[in-house]
Amino acid sequence: MTAEKGPLDGRVAMVTGAAQGIGLEIARLLAGSGAVVALTDLSADPPAAVDGIAGAAYFQCDVSDAKSIDSAVSAVVERFGALHILVNNAGIAIDGLLMRMKPSDWEKTLAVNLSGAYHCCKAAVRHLLKARESGRIVNISSVVGEQGNVGQVAYSASKAGLLGVTRTLARELASRGVTVNAVAPGFIATAMTDEHVQGENREKLLASIPLGRIGTTSDVAEAVRFLCLPAAAYITGQVLRVNGGLYM
Repeated sequence: MTAEKGPLDGRVAMVTGAAQGIGLEIARLLAGSGAVVALTDLSADPPAAVDGIAGAAYFQCDVSDAKSIDSAVSAVVERFGALHILVNNAGIAIDGLLMRMKPSDWEKTLAVNLSGAYHCCKAAVRHLLKARESGRIVNISSVVGEQGNVGQVAYSASKAGLLGVTRTLARELASRGVTVNAVAPGFIATAMTDEHVQGENREKLLASIPLGRIGTTSDVAEAVRFLCLPAAAYITGQVLRVNGGLYM
């Protein structure tokens, strides 16, 4: 009896920042839909969860370093023979009011969140163009990239910049059938969110979300998975908001 094929069978996907949280869940769902997934992250040691993702492999990559990205993309293509899907998920948040923010914190945030995505796209684009209509880029932005947030000037700027990258690349790559979209999560239950939103702030946040709950990593990953499917081939240059109605 032949095993049932998934909608992403034959596709190779690379997910950055995939050692935990949203990135790891994206990797799981893409693999569950048939893709072969390359997970990348800063650590030299792969997370134990990689062993539970069929056919997946882990590659060390520092997205703030263009050479590290070039090496990782080359290693993924050498191992799997192609690259069809790139998910730019790696990100950091260094909070602080503008008057107190160190220039080094500003530069580090943009180096990871914005320049990192740029370098990943640049390293992957020729492989994605070969994939033609199977080619996908999904950039993980944020609700604060659209509405801003007190104390997150660097993070907001980096995530807003990512939307500009998304729309521009969507136009540049459309003639070859490659789609480029962004997913903008609201507040999602991750280690980073738990660290930054506690106590009264958490209660105020819940009261501001029309759906009345903080999102899950699966909420975001399902949106990413959809944009990678053949069914989403006519969607490009869009921002898919996964925020429970926090920003409309």
